[in-house]
Amino acid sequence: MKKRWSVVTLMLIFTLVLSACGFSGNKSGDSTSSSGEAKTTLNVNISTEPFSLHPGLANDSTSGSVIRQTFEGLTRINAEGKPENAMASDIKTSADGKTYTFTLRDAKWSNGDPVTAKDFEYAWKWALDPKNESQYAYQLYYIKGAEAANKGKAKVADVGIKAKDDKTLVVELENPTPFFTELTAFYTYMPVNQKVAEKNKNWFTNAGENYVSNGPFVLSQWKHGGSITLEKNNEYWDKDTVKLKKINMSMIKDTNTELSMFKKGELDWAGSPTGSLPTESLQTLKKDGGLKIQTIAGIYNYKFNTEVKPLNNANIRKALAYSINRQAIVDKITQGEQVPAMAIVPPTMEGFTDNKTGYFKDHDVATAKELLEKGAKELGYKSVSDLPALKLSYNTDEGHQKIAQAIQEMWKKDLGIKVELDNSEWNVYIDKIHSGDYQIGRMGWLGDFNDPVNFLELYKDKDGGNNDTGWENKEYKQLLNDSAKETDKTKREEMLKKAEEILINDMPVAPIYFYTQLWVQDPKLKGVVVSGLGDVQYKWAHFEK
Repeated sequence: MKKRWSVVTLMLIFTLVLSACGFSGNKSGDSTSSSGEAKTTLNVNISTEPFSLHPGLANDSTSGSVIRQTFEGLTRINAEGKPENAMASDIKTSADGKTYTFTLRDAKWSNGDPVTAKDFEYAWKWALDPKNESQYAYQLYYIKGAEAANKGKAKVADVGIKAKDDKTLVVELENPTPFFTELTAFYTYMPVNQKVAEKNKNWFTNAGENYVSNGPFVLSQWKHGGSITLEKNNEYWDKDTVKLKKINMSMIKDTNTELSMFKKGELDWAGSPTGSLPTESLQTLKKDGGLKIQTIAGIYNYKFNTEVKPLNNANIRKALAYSINRQAIVDKITQGEQVPAMAIVPPTMEGFTDNKTGYFKDHDVATAKELLEKGAKELGYKSVSDLPALKLSYNTDEGHQKIAQAIQEMWKKDLGIKVELDNSEWNVYIDKIHSGDYQIGRMGWLGDFNDPVNFLELYKDKDGGNNDTGWENKEYKQLLNDSAKETDKTKREEMLKKAEEILINDMPVAPIYFYTQLWVQDPKLKGVVVSGLGDVQYKWAHFEK
C-alpha cells in the first residue's frame, strides 16, 4: 500500500485557494461582547474534516491549520516569516553546520506533564518508522540516517536524533541545511507526549483527556464532519501572549454559505487560507472593500498516473499540459489574479523569478497536437482518434469542478479527446490518489519552507510520500541529491533549475496556476498571521474593542 499524501501542504490537499482582505460585511458591534469588552472567541471555517490531527500523520492543509494551534515545535515561524525559538530556549549549531543542539525551555503538556527532549526524539522516530506510514516522513530526511531508516534499510534507533537528557536534544544532519530551523517549525517536527501515545495508540482520534498537546490551544471538542473547538491552553509556556479564549472551526464546504455566515457575523473570517470565497463574489468584494491579494508559494496542478496507458507516454502528457488555456482559467474561473503556471517552482522563490514565463507557451494547441499524434504512434495507436477516453478526478468543490469542466472542454475541442469527470469527497479522493486508482487527478501544493527544493523533492522517488504519479528519473534524483551537498548558492540553483527542466520535459504533473490568497475579515480582528507559504497562526490573534 502506498503511503498517504500530504498539503500541504499539503498540499492542501486542498480546496481552491481564493481569499480577500480589507472588507467586512459583519454587523456593527459584532466584535464586542455585551459587556463592552473585546471579543475573545474566534469563528472561522476550515471547510472539511482534517485527515489526521497527529503531527506525524497529518498530510493536508486542513490538518495543519488545526495542529499549528494545538502543538508547537522547537521553533515557530513569527509574523515576519522568520523562525524564532519556541519549545527551544537556545539553539547551537556546530562549525560544519551539521549538528544542532537544542536546549528546551521549561514547558508543559496540556495535561501537566513536562515537555522533554525525549518527546521530540520519540515523535520524529515514530514518523520515520515505516510501519506508521507517515506521509511526511521525508521531511525528516535531512537528519542523518533518516531516509535509510524510513525505507527499511537501517534501524530507526540509529538515526541522528538523541535526547541527551530531558532538556537537551542533539540532532545530526546528513548535510548542512541552512533552512533547518524553518523545518523544525513544521508539524512533522512537533513533539508527541510519549507516555500518552504509548498508553493509547488512538490518542489523536478524538477530543478529550487523551488528546494531549503543547501549543497555545487545546482540542476541547471534535464533532467529526461538523466542527472543531479549541480552547486556550493554560499550561502553555507563553500563555500570557494568547488573548483568544476559544476558536470555533466550522466545516462548511459551500463557499456561498461561508460568505453569507461572515456577512451575518457568524464567522469572523471567510476565504483563505482555511476556506474559500465564491468566485462570483470576488469582483464585488474588490469594489466594496479594496481587495488585497497575497501571493503565496503554492501551485495548483493536475497529476498524471504515469503507470497507466496512455498516460505512460511523455508526449501524451505534454500534449495535455500544453493545450490547457491557463490564462482563461485565471481570468474567467478563479478570478483571484493567480499566475498561469508553466513551471513547478513558484516565482516567489529566490532565484526562480523567471518562472513567471516558465518552460513552454500557455495554450499552445499547435504543438500539443503534434505531441499527441507522436505519442499515439509511439503507443501503437493508428491515429489520435483511437485514444481511449480519459478520467479526470477531483475532490468535491465548486472551484475544482469548474476548472475540471473547462479543461474537459479544452481537451475535447482542441485535441479531440473524450474526458470523463469523477468527483468524490476529500477522504475518498485522497485515498484514490494514494492507491493509484486514478488517471488524472487534481492536487495543490503549498510550500512547507522557503526553498525551491520543497517543490521538486515531491517527485524525487517513485514511492515517495507525496509523489503519487509513479514517475521517477535517475538524473533528476541525482541532481537533487547533489544539490543537498552543494554549498555554493549559485551552483545549487543551477542544479535545481536543471532538475525542474527534466521534470517539465517528462511532465508527470501539469502545472496550471500559482496561488494567491484573498480573504475577508472582521476589521476588529488583529494579529492573525498568514504566512507566504499559505498557513495561518492564531497565537497572536485578538479583537479590538
